[in-house]
Amino acid sequence: MRRHDIYFAGGCFWGVEKYFSLISGVVSTRVGYANGSGTAPTYEEVCENTRGFVECVHVIFDPEQVTLRHLLNMFFAIIDPTSINKQGNDEGLQYRSGIYYTTNIDCFIIHETLNELQKQYEAAIAVEALPLQSFYLAEEYHQKYLDKNPNGYCHIPQFHFEQAKNRCALKKKQKEE
Repeated sequence: MRRHDIYFAGGCFWGVEKYFSLISGVVSTRVGYANGSGTAPTYEEVCENTRGFVECVHVIFDPEQVTLRHLLNMFFAIIDPTSINKQGNDEGLQYRSGIYYTTNIDCFIIHETLNELQKQYEAAIAVEALPLQSFYLAEEYHQKYLDKNPNGYCHIPQFHFEQAKNRCALKKKQKEE
């Protein structure tokens, strides 16, 4: 099995992590803080918005099972790509939307996909597409938060989780047939 890394930020990382964990071909997810200044930020420091970190989800996927382009389109389904520093009720620099990559080919695919997305909107797309500069794991209580706290806060409507699960079940059924 091949593994590939990509990083998504789209508001509070609890729901984004849960959503991606349901997608077939995603091997693992971890939440953390990306692309700020300094090292090893705490949740409190990130919330203070003084170091520029964004709440982010590290997604490891098998490119033989799911494409980056598919993951990007799934991501765009759960965010408002024109919103600046805000998703749902989450407001602040740490809640900005972004896609952070580690390879040049990912950069190309991301920008190409964002250009296609822009054609669907009159307002400018506000999703950052930048190289990953840093990523620090969030505290343990944030990892798989919505699995540990099923009634916890989430800005992503429940039907998106159902869609991710159903797509996973559909792919599995198609493989079995």
